[in-house]
Amino acid sequence: MTKDKLEFLIPVYNEDTCLDHLMERLDRIKRDFTDVELSVLFINDGSSDNSLEKLIGYAQQYDYIRVIDLSRNFGHQFALTAGLDHCDADYVCIIDGDLQDPPELVKDLYNRAKQDSINVVYGQRSARAGESIFKKVTASFFYKTINVMCKTDIPRDTGDFRLIDRKVLTALKDMKESHRFIRGMVPWVGFKSEAFQYERDSRYAGETKYTLTKMLRFAMDGIFSFSRKPLRLASYLGIIVAFLGFLGMAYMIYLKLFTNDVVEGITIILVSIAIIGGVQLLMLGILGEYIGRIFEQSKDRPLYVIDNIYDGNEGSAKRMTDV
Repeated sequence: MTKDKLEFLIPVYNEDTCLDHLMERLDRIKRDFTDVELSVLFINDGSSDNSLEKLIGYAQQYDYIRVIDLSRNFGHQFALTAGLDHCDADYVCIIDGDLQDPPELVKDLYNRAKQDSINVVYGQRSARAGESIFKKVTASFFYKTINVMCKTDIPRDTGDFRLIDRKVLTALKDMKESHRFIRGMVPWVGFKSEAFQYERDSRYAGETKYTLTKMLRFAMDGIFSFSRKPLRLASYLGIIVAFLGFLGMAYMIYLKLFTNDVVEGITIILVSIAIIGGVQLLMLGILGEYIGRIFEQSKDRPLYVIDNIYDGNEGSAKRMTDV
């Protein structure tokens, strides 16, 4: 019987302190997990440390290792996209290289997918070791917000760690939007999916590459890519401000006609200008986000550019000029 092809998809950005231990665990999985034809695809996302040199060494040493070297740092979601575009397996396990998500769980993910004919088995964190209270609170708030804003149901406490089959892989390859939010794109394509509960480990070494600024940008990509509700906010705020203005006008007319009190004109004018101006600037900012995304998409640039591909079967580099 022909074995299923299963490929690890691992984006790497400045993870040289983790890679040797990661490779040891992957090689152990390769030897023990004989139910599938296992391979590994690393994507070097413009690392400035020794990550690329180590990855090339792995590709030359092991015939089941491939390495895609991007021409610069394009970002995590684009590195994943490059990997997805170059995967040709029956199942793909997406996982980061920092060892917070145990690669050994691929056996359980695969068995769950095969036994119940599930297209997507996504890791759902029952515990998050090594993460600050701020990170946990903001992550919880983000998932609550995005599920209120979006029609697509994005599971809470999940990352990109998941196993997808060829149907989902093919659908993702057809999605070419410039602003990527893969953990939302996967549930958007549909198909049968199921959660797999696991305890997430702390980083093996090094520091997280997701700064507060990057997390905010990532959250905005998720919301603006999957929801038009921020645009509707303009209408709602317009109605609220107009209603408050009507109440204020009615109150001032009442004071003028039936009391001896007088509302200072300069005060109400300044307050009104501040409120209306703030609402207008907020709406212009939201509108600008959508227009900026349309502008980026209309340029139709490639989502990433590959410098070299290192194939363990050949032990040499292939020059890629454009993708």
